[in-house]
Amino acid sequence: MIENFLLPENLTKLGIVAVLLVCSGFFSGSETALTAASRARMHAAEKEGDSRAGLVSRLMNMRERLLGGILLGNNLVNILASVLTTTVFTSVFGGGGVALAAATALMTVLILIFAEVLPKTYAISQPDKMALAVARPISIIVKFLAPIVSIVQVIVNATLRLFGVDSNASPWTAADEIRGAVDLHLQEGGVAKRARDQIYGVLEIGELTVESVMIHRKNIVAIDINLPPEQLIKDVLSSPHTRMPLYDGDPDNVVGILHAKDVLKALSKMDGEFKALNVKKISREPWFVPETTSVVKQLRLFQQKREHFALVVDEYGSLMGVLTLEDILEEIVGDIQDEYDEELDGVVRHKDGSVVVRGDIPVRDLNRAMDWKLPDEEAVTVAGLVIHESQTIPEAGQTFAYYGYRFEVLKRERNQLRSLKVSKTFEPDQRG
Repeated sequence: MIENFLLPENLTKLGIVAVLLVCSGFFSGSETALTAASRARMHAAEKEGDSRAGLVSRLMNMRERLLGGILLGNNLVNILASVLTTTVFTSVFGGGGVALAAATALMTVLILIFAEVLPKTYAISQPDKMALAVARPISIIVKFLAPIVSIVQVIVNATLRLFGVDSNASPWTAADEIRGAVDLHLQEGGVAKRARDQIYGVLEIGELTVESVMIHRKNIVAIDINLPPEQLIKDVLSSPHTRMPLYDGDPDNVVGILHAKDVLKALSKMDGEFKALNVKKISREPWFVPETTSVVKQLRLFQQKREHFALVVDEYGSLMGVLTLEDILEEIVGDIQDEYDEELDGVVRHKDGSVVVRGDIPVRDLNRAMDWKLPDEEAVTVAGLVIHESQTIPEAGQTFAYYGYRFEVLKRERNQLRSLKVSKTFEPDQRG
């Protein structure tokens, strides 16, 4: 029996099988390396002049053709190796089930260990290094097998379409991949929560409009231009803000912006004679922007006009709120506190993990504070979210469960939800 294994034709076939197993391992490791390699590092290496990184990037951009070529090559060498092994065992043991069973068992073990687990384990431990090493031969193989892969892909896509699956649709974007990577590093302790929030702020700022980040009109500190100069100066000096809208009679009728610095300059020239202060003369022209303006566009406008303050209006021209450059920056870096800022009042944490919040607290701020994921697409504030989901203005004492969170209305004044208790839960959405 051993003599039959040592026959020249069988030794040749076994040598070919060994080579085919090496090729199978090459295909398996290449598949893992080229799918696990970092796009960012490949892009950086390509910019530094590494032509192999450019090949890797191009292969990753045609993922269907890449995977099709690798899988086709891998299956071809595995099948050929199995056929040759079976012929060797048939010549040794004769025809029948024994030879087939022995060949199947041996090839299963060899392919599993040496052609799958071993190369994939190495590739996953050093994906970038291996991807660069295999880029050139894999690109040649993919190009050579492209016609066959194209036919296979047409059949695959047609089959998927029969079941209503769009093979070209992908719900994941580059931003989603970055979020996933940052979240993973946060769990592993490699990224601080504040740094994670700042990265999220950069990724999400392009999706926001000024309506989402403005200070609502209810919270605006505005001054009546018809006030006596002494009272007006007192209001300016007692305000925590340096810029305040001036209105004439109706708070919606904003006629100018008063800067505290301009007031002080004017007073210094009048030697303290504030009765002679001409507020209209020192006020600045108000700048109105639509509530639908994107935050990114507004940031560029702030930079171009060298302004820090804008009034937000709706489609009918009614005042909706104010927006400052600081409001936009806080969406990226978090709250910016100075010695004149007041601490955010309106979020009280309880030991059971729940919080009592003011109704006008923005959903985004609550998410950041508690590391929650309440939706903020349909409503800016917590009260607005509850009203939107319940399709009513709830009474005090009512409870709701939405998106895995429980909301209890604690206080309502007229049509405003002043205070709510929010806690994380796994109850199904329901109305209480």
